Amino acid sequence: MISVDEALETVFALVSPLGAEKVPLHEAAGRVLAQPVMARRDQPPFSSSAMDGYALRGEEAQPGISFEVIGEAAAGRRFNGIVGPGQAVRIFTGAPVPQGADKVIIQEDVEAAESCITLADRLDEAAHIRPRGADFAAGTEIAAPRLLSSADVALLAAMNIPQVAVARRPEVALISTGDELVMPGEAPGPDQIIASNTFGLKALLEANGTRARILPIARDDRASLETAFDLARGADLVVTIGGASVGDHDLVGDVTASLGMERAFYKVKMRPGKPLMAGRLGGAAMVGLPGNPVSAMVCGHVFLVPMIRAMLGLGAVRSTRLTARLAHDLPAGGPREHYMRATLRAQEITPAPSQDSALLSVLAKSDALLVRPAGDRPRQKGETAEYLPL
Repeated sequence: MISVDEALETVFALVSPLGAEKVPLHEAAGRVLAQPVMARRDQPPFSSSAMDGYALRGEEAQPGISFEVIGEAAAGRRFNGIVGPGQAVRIFTGAPVPQGADKVIIQEDVEAAESCITLADRLDEAAHIRPRGADFAAGTEIAAPRLLSSADVALLAAMNIPQVAVARRPEVALISTGDELVMPGEAPGPDQIIASNTFGLKALLEANGTRARILPIARDDRASLETAFDLARGADLVVTIGGASVGDHDLVGDVTASLGMERAFYKVKMRPGKPLMAGRLGGAAMVGLPGNPVSAMVCGHVFLVPMIRAMLGLGAVRSTRLTARLAHDLPAGGPREHYMRATLRAQEITPAPSQDSALLSVLAKSDALLVRPAGDRPRQKGETAEYLPL
């Protein structure tokens, strides 16, 4: 058995960043920017008014002074004249500031009468003008790699970028194995259960930037497994769920070996998730997950998500760990690194009373995996502990 850190180093060696593809900007959110992008213009492209009011010469802005209103400037429609002494231009938010003006008096501080305005007794000192390029200048760079948020997409649009190069989405093939499984919506026999793991993993992987396809359930015989692996051709990552242990009906290891898999390791010193296998099969990385549903999902968070991020060019690093205070005492830990289902409340973390790796209801109620190192000492309430957010 190897440690979690050793297993992570090994699976990172099985994958590498994928190529880039161009996508229109409206499809870029949630994708990983693969190449740097530079702004094509200043933003704003001209000095603009930050408020509705009147543009005039700042040196003349004194309480009680009157000005002649000589025109109007609105967003998308500038005033083409020059503001001279004793003159003002009615201006609206976002409009270009007229030549000659360097201050906007907000409309609340003005008394207007036909083509004349008089400034109020009290004026603020702000110019209420957004200088040209105050947001960004032409040539400003957005560095890659970067997971593009909705705010990033808005910024790219303002930079006049119509399309971007993003990392290709990894293709993942998901294979559930076992005679005991049926798909959701089917009528299970008296000794069968629903194949839940595949659907949870698909959701997890696609939320992290992949295209995941669920293949037909592979039965506990060589022919069915071989057919499933044949259907997985073309995937960047093949994930099997179940069948990787050492029981009489656990055939994944034998079948993949006969298909030429280069096994990197089998079994990890963790709980849940000990019967984990990884290697390369053809041109794809392969990970064999345990069949217990919580074990499979925990391994998805600990191993598959970091692998996907590495394939997207975001770096070969483990999933982010945060810290919180323990809500109560914990006894000494076991010999394996333990990922305990837990809840977070007011910066305190509480492990679930049951840590059975078959209980999906416990996982669904959890928002964290409390991480206890192998051989962890007893812990007291209030001590800081690491966790993976869910």
